[in-house]
Parts: sequence; C-alpha cells; structure tokens
Amino acid sequence: MYSFFTDPSLIKGQDIYIEGGDVSHIRSVLRLKPGETVSVRDGVSEDEYRCHIEDFSEERVHCRLDFVKKADVELPVKVTICQGLPKGDKLENVIQKCTELGAFRFIPVQTERSVIRLTPAKAAAKTERWRKIAEAAAKQSKRAIVPEVLEPVDFTGVLKLPEKTGGTFLLPYELCSDFSATRQVLEGIAPGSSLTILIGPEGGFSEKEALLAEKAGFIPVTLGRRILRTETAAMTVLSWLVYLFEK
Repeated sequence: MYSFFTDPSLIKGQDIYIEGGDVSHIRSVLRLKPGETVSVRDGVSEDEYRCHIEDFSEERVHCRLDFVKKADVELPVKVTICQGLPKGDKLENVIQKCTELGAFRFIPVQTERSVIRLTPAKAAAKTERWRKIAEAAAKQSKRAIVPEVLEPVDFTGVLKLPEKTGGTFLLPYELCSDFSATRQVLEGIAPGSSLTILIGPEGGFSEKEALLAEKAGFIPVTLGRRILRTETAAMTVLSWLVYLFEK
C-alpha cells in the first residue's frame, strides 16, 4: 500500500485531499485508479487515514476515508539532531537515515570547523531539498510524521536551546571516554521527554565550542572507543534509543 502525506487542512471529515507533487506521481507514475486503497497521514498526529481514491482533478486527488488506524511507529522520545554542517551531500544522508530511525527534528549548525559556508539564498534552497528528503524517507519508512528541518543556524543559536526547551542535551565528544556515563544518561531518559544531540562536523568541535556547549547545558558523552564519522554519530545514538524503547 502506498503512503502519502497531506496538510491537516485538507482532511475534511470523510473527504481527504492530496495536493502538490504527489498528484502527478499518483496519476502518472503509480497509475493508481479510483477505488484503490492508500494510506494518508497529516504529518503531525500519529493517526493513519486508510482511504480509497474517489476521483482526480488537475490539482488534487480526492480520497474517501474508510477508517482511522492509530499508529504506534514513533519513538517515545522526541529527538532533535543538531548537525554541524558537513561537506558535500553528507547531511542529506544524515537526514534520510535518521528519519528512518525516528528523529523528530533537524537543525543544521554552522560551526568553527564547518568547511561549507552557505549564503542565505543557498541555505534556503538547501533547506527545501533537505525537507523533501525527510518527507521521502518518512514515506518510505511509514512514519506517522515528517521530521521538521530548520534552516541552518550558527553555533551561538544552538547554545540557546537548553534555556528555551526542556529535556536532555547531549554532546558526543571524542575527548570524553566514560562509556558508563553515556549509558547512565541514555537509560535515564523517560518516555515522553525530549533529547537534543549536538554533532560536530568533520574534525569535530573546537575546544572552545565544547566548553561553551557544556556550560550551556550539553552533557559530554562518548559514543565508544572508535572515532565515528560525522554522518555516523547521530545514527548511532538513535539506534541505541530504538533498542532501549522499542520492546
């Protein structure tokens, strides 16, 4: 069964509409016909709307609700990935794979050792592409929501997060070696809470950045005895959370 996302405003009682790029994909690529069953989500709640296609127009697909299925596919912890901007298309890979693993939000971060430097115009264009990657990965993995992808912020912007939001804040850092402390922090996270993970780019954080992050409320942790690539770090933490919470 094919899965699609739609805006909550397009769910009108028994009538559900799909707009945007999915319309031509449904009609011309998938060649779905009236009467065929699809899964539709609003990208916000965990409800899954099982529908059948009623008819088509040039701009939308009209579906008719058959029943609502209560989904149980999301991690019980809302995980925000603050990823230091890496080179090339590595961030695309992080967003795709971490969406599959259950990430709730992504915040790209301009750090001292980030090689890439984005102008406002390029940042907006990149963010649009990252959001499309998150949506595609959410569809593929049958997520109930589409993770939010924010435009890049500078390092000082990330340091304000602990004072604005609650939850736990982690700083995977290569100079931290106490794995028992990492285990203790992760096992102490309660279902329904939030977790923010700050990942450095290639080369990691500078000593100054690590000290500032710790002072702001991020807890330094180790991810093991090996040095991980920047695109591997967040996936590692999310994999541990899947193990801890999905029983």
